[in-house]
Amino acid sequence: MLDANAVDYETSIPNNVGLSNDRRVLKALEKWHPGYLDWWNEMGPEGFQESLVYLRTAVGVEPGGWAKFDYVRMPEYRWGVLLAPKEEDRLIGFGQHKGQPVWEEVPGEYRAILQRLCVIQGDTEPASVEQQRHLGKTAPSLYDMRNLFQVNVEEARHLWAMVYLLQKYFGKEGRAEAEGLLFRRSGDDDKPRMLGAFNEVTPDWLSFFMFTYFTDRDGKMQLESLAQSGFDPLARTTRFMLTEEAHHMFVGETGVSRVIQRTCDAMNQAGIENPFDINKIRALGVIDLPTIQKKANLHYSLSLDLFGSEISTNAATAFNNSLKGRYREDKIEDDHQLINATYPVLKPVDGTFKLVDEPALTALNMRLRDDYTRETDSGVRRWNRQINKNGIDFEIKLPSVSFNRSIGLFSNIDTTPAGDSLTQEEFLSRKDDWLPSSDDGAFVSSLMEQVTEAGAFAGWISPPRVGIDNKTGDFEYVRLQ
Repeated sequence: MLDANAVDYETSIPNNVGLSNDRRVLKALEKWHPGYLDWWNEMGPEGFQESLVYLRTAVGVEPGGWAKFDYVRMPEYRWGVLLAPKEEDRLIGFGQHKGQPVWEEVPGEYRAILQRLCVIQGDTEPASVEQQRHLGKTAPSLYDMRNLFQVNVEEARHLWAMVYLLQKYFGKEGRAEAEGLLFRRSGDDDKPRMLGAFNEVTPDWLSFFMFTYFTDRDGKMQLESLAQSGFDPLARTTRFMLTEEAHHMFVGETGVSRVIQRTCDAMNQAGIENPFDINKIRALGVIDLPTIQKKANLHYSLSLDLFGSEISTNAATAFNNSLKGRYREDKIEDDHQLINATYPVLKPVDGTFKLVDEPALTALNMRLRDDYTRETDSGVRRWNRQINKNGIDFEIKLPSVSFNRSIGLFSNIDTTPAGDSLTQEEFLSRKDDWLPSSDDGAFVSSLMEQVTEAGAFAGWISPPRVGIDNKTGDFEYVRLQ
């Protein structure tokens, strides 16, 4: 019997799925591997392929024992295919197949939708690497550079996870889709990534922290939903991905927190009490709090669009067919089928916004987005407690779900961050008050200078409280070549 916790290093692809005994899939993955390395060398972190990076590599999938830290060159990172341990006698927990044994193979009637779910998830993973490939050149410390590269290699491993599913379970079409994941490019006019937020540039490190806090959290919510799937290989794949995804959100939340702390320290040292005295604060070489708010407005609204339309028959179909559940489905106390259930959806009605009860099945995207907002807000509250503790009168707020939307019920509506309706002309005239302007971007970019001395940090960000793997503050996280 295959030990689901053990990782096999006998093949060129580390795995715990028995590739040594699955020659067809092993051959397909080995054929895909050179193209993947070409993609990584072309679109991975620019200028650091020969650098030794203190990275965490999965060496098992058991809780608490799966990570090994060591120096490694990123092209030599052991990506591989890792699934969470199998739950014996697991039953489907929702939808029309609730109570039935989970599927080890793809049900024929659900083949197309399952393949689509794998492709969309797989497409986001290399996209974020592409968006961030230039950031190493402006890293504010070796600590932050290492964290960037850790996020990059893990996003790339998540690509491997989806490619394995496509290659093993979806035949010729799956192999073609796996190739397509290497063909598309973030922001490319002719072959863009599938979701809009993954075609946006990550121009600076504050944007990177916001992306890993807001957008990677959307990824977490989607993975949590897929981890409930009746198709067990997909559920096990995403459950293990979630163990890595937690670090990405940690990088985002603590990164923003460190930017805030440095700004508060600089303001207090200079005797500046007014957080809106932007020119004086920027003259200190730190990022003013209103600009941090603008960045949060942008990344939160872009991330909301990733959930899709609030009312969705596709989401209903995926749930009803037991393919994609709700966030922490097993913790919800209801019938897990939602045949007659309703859910309140905020909708534009007669010039105002009202909560309207909609069938819970078609409102699943709305529910998932609400779960996301609640979890996102908890981190924002921690930032605000930090600002308050520093004696500064400023509060970061999540904007209204109606603000700056391109997808869903609010896509053709203009509002303030507070949710007050505007004409399009009014919105455009005040847009720079709420979203990063070109001047804001230019200022933040002006601070982005690479710091490569071990233990040193750029002047716009504070050091972390604790090092990676409990290393000291002067540890050399990246040995530059």
